[in-house]
Amino acid sequence: MYERIIYTIFIFIFCLNFSFGQENIEGDVKIISKDTIFNDDEIDPLSPARAAFYSAVLPGLGQAYNKKYWKIPIVWAAIGTGVYFYRKNDELLDTYQEAYKLRLSGRPDDFDGTGDNPNLSTESLVRAQEIYKKNKDLSLFLTLGLYALNIIEANVDAHLDDKAFNTNLSFSPSFYIDPINNQYVAGVNIKYDF
Repeated sequence: MYERIIYTIFIFIFCLNFSFGQENIEGDVKIISKDTIFNDDEIDPLSPARAAFYSAVLPGLGQAYNKKYWKIPIVWAAIGTGVYFYRKNDELLDTYQEAYKLRLSGRPDDFDGTGDNPNLSTESLVRAQEIYKKNKDLSLFLTLGLYALNIIEANVDAHLDDKAFNTNLSFSPSFYIDPINNQYVAGVNIKYDF
């Protein structure tokens, strides 16, 4: 049951990506011969480098340069979530470190059972510090990975500009019901006309 829902969402997102990627360029195409098609707009070889640079300067700017505006909130949400968890784990780590330092000096701390917080032993404070340090490092790693993924996505998307493709090549996702076992089957149709 859950697999079908996940597959359906995956196919929906996959098809959504292709529906936004199509542009109508009928007015810009000149047919010189039967097999040769030229476009009025020349392909800029520096376009991928610019898109990557813009995404490095400000996440999402490369996607705006590629005119894929719908990807900008996704990029911001991904990086913002990573930054949020980094800051949250950093605050919790500071809280437990401060309580540990107070405990070692013999002064009352937040986790001695006097307030709303539970009574924690010194070993529990050490374990909590280790856990939040690990979570903080993991959040930083994931945030930097998402930042790099943002740059790579902008670069690849600029490389895959519709004008750079041969019109004889077509690609379309598809799914159908298998008549033997009555299950949905997802697939990809790739067609090349000679």
